[in-house]
Formats: sequence, C-alpha cells, structure tokens
Amino acid sequence: MAILCASTSTIFSSSERTSFGSLKKTIPSNQSSFLGFFPVAALSKPGSVLPTTLSFSKRDFRVCFQDLSLVPENQRWMFEESEADGPDIWNNTWYPKAKDHINTEKTWYIVDATDKILGRLASTIAVHIRGKNLATYTPSVDMGAFVIVVNAEKVAVSGKKRTQKLYRRHSGRPGGMKVETFNQLQQRIPERIIEHAVRGMLPKGRLGRALFNHLKVYKGPDHPHDAQKPIELPIRDKRVQKQR
Repeated sequence: MAILCASTSTIFSSSERTSFGSLKKTIPSNQSSFLGFFPVAALSKPGSVLPTTLSFSKRDFRVCFQDLSLVPENQRWMFEESEADGPDIWNNTWYPKAKDHINTEKTWYIVDATDKILGRLASTIAVHIRGKNLATYTPSVDMGAFVIVVNAEKVAVSGKKRTQKLYRRHSGRPGGMKVETFNQLQQRIPERIIEHAVRGMLPKGRLGRALFNHLKVYKGPDHPHDAQKPIELPIRDKRVQKQR
C-alpha cells in the first residue's frame, strides 16, 4: 500500500531496522494516525536526492516520494495527493446526457381505450411516459415515450364508479365549486377522464408538467400522429380489459 504522507523524498525498505516506539517519539503531536498507520515526519530535506531508507518490525508502512520522474507512469497515482487512496473506479455512476433523451427520437405508442379499466390503463401509460420500463430510467430526467389514446369515450370503470366517482373543479370565486359524476364528465369531455388519471400518477413539478405533454388523448378512433408511426402499447396487466 502506498499513500502520500509528506512532501519528502522518503522511501521505506528493509535495509535497516527501526522500532515503532523510537519512531513514534519523533512524530509531532499535531499529527494523528490514519487507518492504524502513523504519519511520518520529514526524515530528509525536500531537496535531497538520496532517499532515506527505514523499516519497521511490523508490516504497517507508508511510501512517500517527491521525484515522480523516477516512478513508472502506471504507478504514479499512488503518489498524487488527489488520488492518494487510488483511482476511484467504483463511483462512476452513469447519468443520461442531453443526447440520450431527444424528443424527436423517442418511441410513440398507441392504445385503444375501448372497454379498458381506467386505473389499470392509466398506470401502464404513466410507466411508459416516465420511462420506468427502460434500463436507462432516471427519476429526474425525461426518458419516457409518447402515448396516444384513442376512443377515450369508451373507457370503463369497475363497480359503481360511473355514478359514485366524482370530479371537482373550482372557478376560483366564492361558491364556485363544480361537482359532476363520471357519467356526466364522460358525456361532456371524455378526454379529461384519462388525462386526470394519468396526471395524478406523474411527478408533481416541472418534470411532471413536461411529462404530461407526452400524453395525447382523443375522442374517437382518429388521431393526427400518423407521421410518428406509433406502435401498439404493450400491456402486461391481463385484468385491464373489462369482462362483459
């Protein structure tokens, strides 16, 4: 093990024997031990050419060198202060660059909402919009795809949600609360039902607002995104389709 411990031209070898007790007395009191090793004081002048050789009765030792020209290039990292403990090869975490999430290169999916359960469909859409299905998924980066939903007026819900599920909105003025059921909103603006469900499954903040723009919901089977060549959205949840 070689660690930079002082700006001196000192090398320890086995040519001479020196006990730890005698060496410890020469250590200044303002220097502390590091990982069980004692820091070594300046045993020779910084400008000296001939190195001083010492050895210990124990195997704990440090190597310090000032003239890096005498050290092979592949071993100089052991004597550099910035990498005194060796090169950092474990903390090289990959993080996506701007070229890794270009919108024009992202995948486009399309899904038919006919007779599909609202919540299960929305969760699948949110996963692909966030990019959680990708190995390059990064929570703070927009890595997901675009999703097109057609036939939004034919989405289904389970149980009595058609009459019991409520949607609220407020005009901002006193007494401006508006409440309507799932059936009423589906007849008025069917696209808003799927948008509301997916929005609640996305992050809250700038990233969530940007991801929400990846969702395109349309009433009826037609959409204006044929140029993007969308592919079928893969849905693994077998219970997403409502049983008649």
